[in-house]
Formats: sequence, structure tokens, C-alpha cells
Amino acid sequence: MKIAIFHSFLDNIGGAEMVTLHLARALSADVYTTNVDQDKLNRMGFADIKPKSIGRVPKSSPWRQQLASIRFRFLNLSDRYDFFLITGDWAISVAVKHHPNLYYCHSPIRELWDAFGFVRAEMVKGWQRPIFDFWVWLNRRLNRAHVASADRIVCNSRNTQARLKKYLGREAMVINPPVETVKFFYRQNGDYWLSVNRLINPKRVEIQLAAFARRPRAKLIIVGSYESSAHFLRYVEKIKQEKPPNVEIRSGISQTELINLYADCRGFITTAYDEDFGLTAVEAMAAGKPVIAPAEGGYLETVLDGVTGRLIGDLDSAKLATAIDEVGGDPARYRNACQARADEFDLARFVVKIKQEINL
Repeated sequence: MKIAIFHSFLDNIGGAEMVTLHLARALSADVYTTNVDQDKLNRMGFADIKPKSIGRVPKSSPWRQQLASIRFRFLNLSDRYDFFLITGDWAISVAVKHHPNLYYCHSPIRELWDAFGFVRAEMVKGWQRPIFDFWVWLNRRLNRAHVASADRIVCNSRNTQARLKKYLGREAMVINPPVETVKFFYRQNGDYWLSVNRLINPKRVEIQLAAFARRPRAKLIIVGSYESSAHFLRYVEKIKQEKPPNVEIRSGISQTELINLYADCRGFITTAYDEDFGLTAVEAMAAGKPVIAPAEGGYLETVLDGVTGRLIGDLDSAKLATAIDEVGGDPARYRNACQARADEFDLARFVVKIKQEINL
């Protein structure tokens, strides 16, 4: 069976992109996208995956998303493949012409739906808000029509499953995204905490900075990728200005370097707002490291409070600093439970379930 995978962008590698690349390898599928950074794919261990670009799109929002949606809407490869897998939110327009298809949904487009209020308040300037509101109105109509063209939907978490039902009226089966657990290992609980996330507003990295400003003897390494869009760059600059001296930010590292950072860190911290799933938390647990996360979103489905780390309700920097003290006192005690929990999300299990869905 010849399979094509459609993903919105591959010039910035996060959890959704890792899932796409794992699928491409497991299914021997061709990947179609817009912008591609092959060097980043190579550094993340996917030199064998060579995505095909259907045309570049701008770096800045909303032109980036809008043109990607248009390019996928007018793409037609329907007679070249037997099955189509859609893994990108702005690539869902491709479903109109490509059947049979399966939509692996990481979340309904967040700025249109559940995170609309957050994005409008935190990322859109006052004078831009009427324009933003019209853009959202238009794209909600388009998004409903495009998602209606998905033959079947599988999603990454119960959190996303609920969003799909609430906003788009679609049912979905949950298949959690994978971690290649065999590649992660425990070496020590070192002298630094680790955070791995895109440097964008919904990740609330400023809470991490404020917590470590309260704990000047503790150390945090933030591994953060970001897009070159203007509002993302503003947030990155803000983070760099607020960063206390005991926090280090690294970007563009290889998968080998990242795995070693997991292996040697004291524990893992994430502060993302209502995260869809939270793949990096599972990666940390695969390395035997406790996770401190908000008690919301996908973390409720992965982190076991008091067993594999701590879940914090109504997260703020003071509560995060307290959790750092508590978990950091004896992080090694979480090791076995963390690795056992991570095994439940292993890549091999994921591939079996996806193959069953597409009758391979």
C-alpha cells in the first residue's frame, strides 16, 4: 500500500513533527509539507526521511498558516497513493480531495478554538484584534468544512478528544503519541533541571524563569525551538531579557545531545497551558526522571501525581519553586515508576495501533 502523509510545516521540530517522522519511517510513507529544514531533521535522527515541499510559505502568522491551508486545499495527489494520513492542523484542508484518509489530530487549531481567548489577550495587539476576530470567524467556517472531510479521526489524548467533540462535533479514537523509549536512559540525577518546549506564549516559560529566580542555587536548562515569526521572536526576546543567571537557553541541538541532557538532569519541568498531550514529559520519564507539570491538559493522562512526579493546580512560580524543592530532594526514588510509565507509550505499541487503523 502506498501511503502519503501531510503535515503543515517541517522547519521547526516539536512533538507533532516527531510523530509525523516516526510514522513516515514505520509506514515507508512519503511526506508532503510546506517549509522544510532538512538539517534539523538530520540532527533529530531522521536523515532517512526526505519530505517533499508543495511550496514554501511565509515565516510570519497569519500568512504562514493561511497560505499553507490554501496550498494543501488545492493539492491533488489522489491518483498517486492508496491511503492518506493527515497529521498537521493546517494541512487538514487536503482531506477534501484525498480519500481514503485518516486524520491524526494533535488538537483542533488552538488559536481558532480552545486557546482563542488566550491568544487574543496575550499575542495580539489591541489594534489588531478586530482583524484577528474576522480571521478567526472565517477560518472556523473553513476548518469545520475541512474536518468534515476527514473519513476517520484518531487523536493523541482524551483532552484532544473532548475538544474535537466540543468544537467540531467529531468523534475520535485515542491513540497516544509515541516515544522511542529504547533510546532514552538514566545515568544520574545531576545538578540541573531540564525543560524542553517551543518558545511560544502558551508554554508559559516565564513561570519557570520566575521560579528559578526564587531558587538561585538551582540550575535550569531550557531547550527551546522557535519559529521566525515576529510575535514568536518578541516572546523569545522577552524570555531572554527575563532570564536569571542560573537559567540557560539552548536551541538547535541534536537528538543525541537532547537524550544526554535527559539522562543527566535532576528532573523535568513543564508549564504549558492546557497541553494537548505533552510528549516531552514522557521522554523525561523514559529517562527515569520525575516530571513537574500543571494539573491540566494532557499531563493528567501521563504524569502520575506523587508517583512519577508532581502535578500542580493553579500553577504559579511560588508553587513551582516549592515543587522543585520537594521533588528535587530525592529524585532517584521516582526512577523505576517513571520508566515503567513511559513504556506504556512506546513507539512499537503506537505503530501496531496505527497499522490496525489503516488495515496494514
